[in-house]
Amino acid sequence: MGQLPDDTTIIFDLDGTLVDTAPDLTEALNHVLVAEGRQAVQGDQVRHMVGHGAREMIRAGMAATGPAASEDDLDRMMDVFLVHYVAHIADNSRPFDGVRDVLDTLLSQQIRLGVCTNKREHLSVALLKALKMDHYFGAIVGADTLPVRKPDPQHLLETINRVGGRPDRAVMVGDSTTDVKAAKGAHVPIVVVTFGYPDVPPQDLGGDVSIDHYGELLGEISRLL
Repeated sequence: MGQLPDDTTIIFDLDGTLVDTAPDLTEALNHVLVAEGRQAVQGDQVRHMVGHGAREMIRAGMAATGPAASEDDLDRMMDVFLVHYVAHIADNSRPFDGVRDVLDTLLSQQIRLGVCTNKREHLSVALLKALKMDHYFGAIVGADTLPVRKPDPQHLLETINRVGGRPDRAVMVGDSTTDVKAAKGAHVPIVVVTFGYPDVPPQDLGGDVSIDHYGELLGEISRLL
């Protein structure tokens, strides 16, 4: 896969980038929707609702199946969602093809690795622990870890800082508009994965490069740096 410079930092988004979480997110969202008397939604719909966090996903799911939900209703539905999701967080979620291989290679090269996600921190940690992936990352910075979150660039910059990296030697890997905006705002190049949960076609996200498989990642990062 190639050797990266030892001062390299790579920060990953989580849902739709490292892990295909859509099956369990869909199940948890549908648990909420059905409890509200709504129709269940399909996984393909949910994949376009994921990038802004669970609350916005529930908001989108309600809007897609009937009248929009109030903020008070969303508070209540979030509680229902979280209880169900925590209990089933890794029933059907799996790392994307090639993820473990590339993370093993990066770990062996002592590359600084972190996760910057709009999933809540405790859920992110729980998911990565359940999949036995948490040991790869020097920091897991979630939606509620800081006062800000993606697309605010400070979310990404603080993740880089927490793993001991430098923005000018860092690369972001993500799948959505929020990832690209955070990276661009932080002046950090971004690799867009084409198999994630984009809210627009991957080629229209504005990433520096895109990959169709994790086997391409190290070569593209070498070129970016």
